[in-house]
Amino acid sequence: MTHPSFEAQLDAYLDGELAAADARELETHLAQCPECTRFRDARLELRAAIAAGVPALQAPAALRERVRAAVGQGASARARAPRRFDVRGWWRPLALAASLAVVALGSWRLALQRVAGETLADEVLASHVRSLMPGHLTDVLSTDQHTVKPWFNGKLDFSPAVYDFSGRGYPLLGGRLDYVAGRAVAALVYGRRQHLINVFLWPAARGPVPGPATRTEQGYHLLHWTAADYTYWVASDLGLTELQDFTQLLRQADSAATAPAAAPGLR
Repeated sequence: MTHPSFEAQLDAYLDGELAAADARELETHLAQCPECTRFRDARLELRAAIAAGVPALQAPAALRERVRAAVGQGASARARAPRRFDVRGWWRPLALAASLAVVALGSWRLALQRVAGETLADEVLASHVRSLMPGHLTDVLSTDQHTVKPWFNGKLDFSPAVYDFSGRGYPLLGGRLDYVAGRAVAALVYGRRQHLINVFLWPAARGPVPGPATRTEQGYHLLHWTAADYTYWVASDLGLTELQDFTQLLRQADSAATAPAAAPGLR
């Protein structure tokens, strides 16, 4: 069982929708693979956080009493005049109930986005830390963007933008495949003195991805934004000011490459 196939089956397994034979195979893989076990635990934590952080939609007691009163008034009116239907006693409580439902739904969506964003940031940080282990940093080791970019051909369903900032003190070191946000992504590696910078990117066609724009945890900084073509996450233990300078270079290069009159050779 490969990691991508495991991750594709995990949600079905957690929902109890996986066939018995496939479930046994997946459980055997979990028992032998600490990385996939951590991924499963992160999924379970996300489900628990959503269940704990998203409020249940319950009408206030006062609203329930008003609706009951309105129903009682409507029943009395129908008893007195069966052939007539008067909506005047109905529309106000129903309008109030609809307004409360809209507010509650908005709060639920915001809570869900916040939890999803924090979980995604945790995934990026875990991928960055894992890449620092010996032999995990790069799949293609090269300072040449014209070597790194073609290496991704056929390995992803998109062609990542690759830039070299060696002239500005942030040389390209290579790239690798990684797995974040439920899909395969490109990870580009840059250097700054003795520090390493991971740039995770994938297509932005799905729209903006939730998550904190800046986050610091365990001595690492995470910076996140969505550009015209890609969603970016940058992770490093480099000082925040220098890391922000690097992301500004990346934003400028990406903006120039996607402009109508972009100069050739930027990507």
